[in-house]
Amino acid sequence: MADAPDPANNLPAGYVPPRVWEWQPGNGGQFASINRPVSGPTHDKELPVGEHPLQLYSQGTPNGQKVTILLEELLAAGHADAEYDAWLIRIGEGDQFGSGFVGINPNSKIPALVDRSVDPAIPVFESGAILIYLAEKFGAFLPTDPAARAATLSWLMWQMGSGPFVGGGFGHFYAYAPIKIEYAIDRYAMEVKRQLHVLDTQLGRHEFVAGDAITIADFAIWPWYGALAAGKIYGTAAEFLDTGEYANLQRWTRQLAERPGVKRGRIVNVTMGAPENQLHERHDASDFDTKTQDKLGG
Repeated sequence: MADAPDPANNLPAGYVPPRVWEWQPGNGGQFASINRPVSGPTHDKELPVGEHPLQLYSQGTPNGQKVTILLEELLAAGHADAEYDAWLIRIGEGDQFGSGFVGINPNSKIPALVDRSVDPAIPVFESGAILIYLAEKFGAFLPTDPAARAATLSWLMWQMGSGPFVGGGFGHFYAYAPIKIEYAIDRYAMEVKRQLHVLDTQLGRHEFVAGDAITIADFAIWPWYGALAAGKIYGTAAEFLDTGEYANLQRWTRQLAERPGVKRGRIVNVTMGAPENQLHERHDASDFDTKTQDKLGG
């Protein structure tokens, strides 16, 4: 039997996991203020409600962009009833722990949607569930052919299952952790490289992820893997992972980036980056022309 690892080699040196973990202030590093080991609201705060049938409560992270891209693509395809209000939930300030938000999403994660076109209104949470709900509601971007539908849902679930390795795994340890841990970065870099190869291989066979028509699978995957391939997240991660070697992924990334719906949806509820790419809230189509941060002086 191999000898037990020497605790002196742990990080920090001498660390040994206790028998029972206890929550300490500061656990979680940069994100300690928004993570906690219990659920439920921390304060009373009702959610605002706009005039449109669909009310979205979100922030423009990759998970949030999935939904706003789909909504803008639905509108571009002529589905006028997909008009929506996108309210900003500042997760860094704990808005997701307000009583109103917890009431529609007990998991306290963005995005969350309320469909008020029906009575009683229907709340939906988890980005993948929202994509399926909207695609089925409007009969768009989710094929009805059984084989094509199965492929779309398979790739959507692939993203939902794989994404945490990209964000909470690789992205956290490469870009956000308070110290650089070679073992953690190597472990997650290997997995993300494998995922990039899986995606690149599939896109070498088909124009879009699930086949030859664009679907909600593309809208779910692009904000994560397209952003990673284009060097838009995690600093120098694209160079570190050599994403340029994935030619099919790069082609698809550029192709989706040129779609008007994607261009609009990717900036909704975004609070970082170039001012022209930040539309903090979206309540009307004209907001893209008048209310981005560069036009508001932000």
